[in-house]
Amino acid sequence: QVELVESGGGLVQSGGSLKLSCVASGRIFGIKPMAWYRQAPGKQRELVASINVGGSTEYADSVKGRFTISRDSAGKTVYLQMSNLESDDTAVYYCWLIYLGTQFWGQGTQVTVSS
Repeated sequence: QVELVESGGGLVQSGGSLKLSCVASGRIFGIKPMAWYRQAPGKQRELVASINVGGSTEYADSVKGRFTISRDSAGKTVYLQMSNLESDDTAVYYCWLIYLGTQFWGQGTQVTVSS
């Protein structure tokens, strides 16, 4: 079983920064594709940023240039550095991982950006 635990969410003013962390634990080995999704009230969950096994990253157009996804060398912790936050970034942010064909999700961490 794989468990993902996010942390780092909170309340921040518009223009501010936050760094989210997600730690993967359980019977997982090696580097895995990981990603951050978010879901705002009344909206569908959307992909924010992803990092593949080789380290290549992709971002939603709405966060390009403001957010950076990274991971530790062991591949068990993924980060999302968020800068110049906007009110539209307010959402619950979820960590995602795929391992041996199974997708795993964290419980989510709330990010609220006040204008």
